[in-house]
Amino acid sequence: MRILARAIRQFRSNIRVKGEIHGISVVRGRHLVERRLSYTCQPFLNARTERYLPLSYMISRALSADAMQISSGEVASDRIGPLVEYERRIAAGELMDGDLCQLGTLRELQRLFDELVEKSMNVGWIAMLTLKRLEGKSRWLWSRFLPQSSYSPVRGLYLHGGVGTGKTMLMDLFYDQLPCNWRKKRIHFHDFMLNVHSRLQRHRGVSDPLEVVAGEISDEAILLCLDEFMVTDVADALILNRLFGQLFNDGVVLVATSNRAPDSLYEGGLQRDLFLPFIATVKERCVAHQIGSSVDYRKMTSGEQGFYLVGLDLSGLLKATFQKLVGHDKARAQEVEVVMGRKLTVPLGANGCAYFTFEDLCDRPLGAADYFGLFKKFHTLALDGIPIFGLHNRTAAYRFVTLIDVMYENKGRLLCTAEGSPYELFERIITVADAKHMAPRTSSRSRKSDDLDLCVDNELGFAKDRTVSRLTEINSKEYQEQHAALLAEKQFQQDAIAESAV
Repeated sequence: MRILARAIRQFRSNIRVKGEIHGISVVRGRHLVERRLSYTCQPFLNARTERYLPLSYMISRALSADAMQISSGEVASDRIGPLVEYERRIAAGELMDGDLCQLGTLRELQRLFDELVEKSMNVGWIAMLTLKRLEGKSRWLWSRFLPQSSYSPVRGLYLHGGVGTGKTMLMDLFYDQLPCNWRKKRIHFHDFMLNVHSRLQRHRGVSDPLEVVAGEISDEAILLCLDEFMVTDVADALILNRLFGQLFNDGVVLVATSNRAPDSLYEGGLQRDLFLPFIATVKERCVAHQIGSSVDYRKMTSGEQGFYLVGLDLSGLLKATFQKLVGHDKARAQEVEVVMGRKLTVPLGANGCAYFTFEDLCDRPLGAADYFGLFKKFHTLALDGIPIFGLHNRTAAYRFVTLIDVMYENKGRLLCTAEGSPYELFERIITVADAKHMAPRTSSRSRKSDDLDLCVDNELGFAKDRTVSRLTEINSKEYQEQHAALLAEKQFQQDAIAESAV
């Protein structure tokens, strides 16, 4: 009886929403625009509606006017979407003009945006998403009352290409153009997988925890945007196919960025044959689009600002700079909460700034979870003694790459001493393809001339370009100014809250 009552309540709720959609669709354009503006940033008030029919109630209100105008051609000047916003930013001088590769990517993003808008106006598609999330008997009962039309799934987008070509910027531009009341989530891949493993740990007592986790994620987001998709961990590789198979079955649309094409994901990894079905699933449910630009926009900055110190004998200067940023606060040892009850010890920390030696942060068994915990509490990291990487410290190099990824995602600031420039740090890390192009041994080039610390590692070889690019940008004037502006805004908000409390 409870299953029957639940199904009837869900059906009545959806019929009520369905009536609202039809009512909205026949109203004149001006009234629709007024309703769109008034509802765009309003949260869902009905938890049941939010879970089962989130798109129909809010997206139809938010986008019905624009979708109707675009489809009828009435208001061409009022187009919406990522391509329109990109053109606006170029006209305003916020972005550089002339990158045809980015324009091609924007057309794909606009295609997806338009398709989502069109689908969101279709009650049948909304009903399909609802049915996918219901339990067996509930689904059977409700399906008796709803149209049985079939709807093809929305194909997402998998953007891949070289470092600094604007993949993340374009995905964020697309994400920001969608109404804030959509069930959407934008997250770094490292953070996403940490969240998945944390949920699995929480549900380890159930018969199929992965299915429960997939259900929770699809309840939270129909559109999932993942930045820096890179699989290096065998535990991640073995669960991705089942996880995303369930997410796609629930109607989730994926947009992802990566430095690697789908076929190159987890290349050379353990038990990769078990990972191959996931690649096939991604290629089926997403359009794989390469950004072929050779421009690294991160390196088109105004140069160094003095926070990246080359020379391992400059520890004293680094500590003096750290103390200057700390100000009158006294730096002391602190602990940072990480996932699943773990804690990270910070040797010195104060005023949002943390101080570590490279050995303390990258030569110990730490990972993305520890680094995310660190940057949730601290906005600035002073890191002393970054070495040149090679075969002897390959594991530390992997951790350093992850650290820089997490720092960049959280818009953190870096002060450091290093043995060489960002490029020199990774000069001994090469891919298999690079190794094949090296000069073969001859009578004049013997084994003695080999670099014994040369590290041939495909994953690290691909990741190094991204890390060098990000280190360059983090050290630029523009990045430092952006960081200072974020700190000032955060301080202003804290002061406003304190004043209102008084």
